[in-house]
Amino acid sequence: MEYSMNQLPQAINSDAKTQSSENQNSEVVSDNSGGQTLDSENVDSNTLAAVLQFLQKHNLKGTADALKKEARLKEDQLRDAQALQVDSEATNLLSSYKSEGDPNAYEKAYLSYRRFVESSLDVYKHELSLVLYPLFVHMYLEMIYNNHENEASKFMERFSIDQEDYYQEDLKKVSFITKKEHMKGSDLMENFKSSQFTVRMSRDTYSVLKRFLQDKNQSIVMNVIQEHLYVDMYEGVPRNKAQVESTAGAMEGEANRQVNKTKIYYGLLKEPDIQLSVVEEEEDGEPGEGGEKPKKKKPKKDPLLNKKAKSDPNAPPASRLPLPDLRDIDKLEKVRALREASKRVALGPDSLPSICFYTMLNCAETVTCVEFCEDSSLLAAGFSDSILKVWSLVPQKLRAMKPAEQLADIDKEAEDVLVRMMDDKTGETMKVLYGHCGPVYSASFSHDRTLLLSSSEDATIRLWSLQTWTCLVVYKGHIYPVWDVRFSPHGYYFSSVGHDRTARLWATDHHQPLRIFAGHYSDVDVVQFHPNSNYVATGSSDRSVRLWDCVSGNCVRLMTGHKGTVSALCFSTDGRFLASGGADQKVLLWDLAHGHLLADLPGHTMTISSLAFSRDGTVFATSSLDGSIQLWDFFRMTDESSLEDVNISGHNPDLLKRSNVIESLRLARYPTKATPVMSLHFTRRNLLLAAGMFEG
Repeated sequence: MEYSMNQLPQAINSDAKTQSSENQNSEVVSDNSGGQTLDSENVDSNTLAAVLQFLQKHNLKGTADALKKEARLKEDQLRDAQALQVDSEATNLLSSYKSEGDPNAYEKAYLSYRRFVESSLDVYKHELSLVLYPLFVHMYLEMIYNNHENEASKFMERFSIDQEDYYQEDLKKVSFITKKEHMKGSDLMENFKSSQFTVRMSRDTYSVLKRFLQDKNQSIVMNVIQEHLYVDMYEGVPRNKAQVESTAGAMEGEANRQVNKTKIYYGLLKEPDIQLSVVEEEEDGEPGEGGEKPKKKKPKKDPLLNKKAKSDPNAPPASRLPLPDLRDIDKLEKVRALREASKRVALGPDSLPSICFYTMLNCAETVTCVEFCEDSSLLAAGFSDSILKVWSLVPQKLRAMKPAEQLADIDKEAEDVLVRMMDDKTGETMKVLYGHCGPVYSASFSHDRTLLLSSSEDATIRLWSLQTWTCLVVYKGHIYPVWDVRFSPHGYYFSSVGHDRTARLWATDHHQPLRIFAGHYSDVDVVQFHPNSNYVATGSSDRSVRLWDCVSGNCVRLMTGHKGTVSALCFSTDGRFLASGGADQKVLLWDLAHGHLLADLPGHTMTISSLAFSRDGTVFATSSLDGSIQLWDFFRMTDESSLEDVNISGHNPDLLKRSNVIESLRLARYPTKATPVMSLHFTRRNLLLAAGMFEG
């Protein structure tokens, strides 16, 4: 199958802000013939080298030769420029660190600003304090760059304990940079080079800050703010302490509000009209005593299919992202899902779900991931010894396809051809898949349960057939461990994330990614597809959550608030909300319409491992490595948030954080004896499935 998306340019999309290109301008001079030629004397040779490197990298030899000819650049000049280019890229940021001569001036300037924050009015204090961390880090790096190593070490030792707990891990890495040479090639310095730390403050707070900098002649503080901070200013009342803390903590500061103004289609795609007739069974189907023939079975329209699908005003256009056409087997599966949904239990405070827990006992190796398929009939688990196991959770056993010789004898027009293809002799309750050469970190079933994806420490993604039980494709694109992989709800597309700080969008019939989403500042640990397949959400060790557009490849939402690695993501059934959980033991609920944080759900004591919404969207389940499952009243949670008014102010609405409100939203808590909960899944009838490895 070929789709139009595959013809789009497969560009690397990055939302990182760079400043180096702004300072490099080339001049064009006109010759007598009316054409335009480049004057190599007026053009920075480093700029020319960078352009030529780009052209050569993308095999544009003709264009590169034409540029060399027009620029009159000789080979030796080009070699020197390219050698300089490598060094200049690494020193773009470093050159902005100016020497103040007296190293003690930094300590005085920092203390002066800290005293200013402490003595400010409470209404401004909380936003002004956001500058302390980036100010401290850049002062330290400036001292290192200017060879004040001993003073820098004392500065770090004295003031690092003043910074927030969630920055301590980053500060530990910064403290390892003790010489100017350490700054080149450092991942941390790459982050500082490619972005500015974002600080959000009201216009009034910014006026107070500006007055301080001008009155006190704070040149050091002013230089740091101008060079390395981006002040995201808004009109309105300054935020209180709770509002400031709720979105602080990410490696890049707070989310830039401009990013979250992009319109997104969070609605669900219109369900296709499925016209299938079902056969009505007659009670008197057996022949009577008089030898009468049984009554014929009459085709009858399924009442479930007569309901016309409503179109969601927030849904993306059907042609926005090319999706595979529905096959007959897909239509039958949708009918089956609708029938099961009609028997669904309505959940709420007075009707909590039953929980079925699958405990893995006596495991020789550590279980590294667990995954349920959409219709809850299969369970896959990855292990640290690189194997993948699949279990059947229903009486039907896992069978393999018959050999090719036997398949040739099967009537291809038979209604049960798919059943006849399978070999009953191979039926087992569990199958083992071998192929990876490192721990398997994630698994994901396709929507039709014929394919399984897995990712591993070996930097590969494997696609397995659940009909032949063999590996079909090995996708190689990541260069480091792949932490998570996820199939699109509509099949064909899948997404992966890894240690290389990128997320990638793939198609099953392409061995190279269609999109590379670059923008996170640390490992990307978890990925989740939006229910309409047009967007992908990622959570990272940089403590931020991002939403990416699969069509344009751009980051359309940036959400900050976690104080630790983001370890779990889940979209609500209507696509409007996104829940995220992290190593900070927090579960945060986001409104995708505006990118606002709506609720902070505490209660767990270890890393959040899994999140799940009930099929009717009324109950929200969270689980953790502390061995507990908590149920929340999601219907009330969104009902009590003033969703229509949240975008009026320049910041988040008041969170549902008051202890009495949170306790009323928590419906139940269920602890296990000694089993960390690794995965949660609601069945089509709203039974909650959970799984984990016993550690007693």
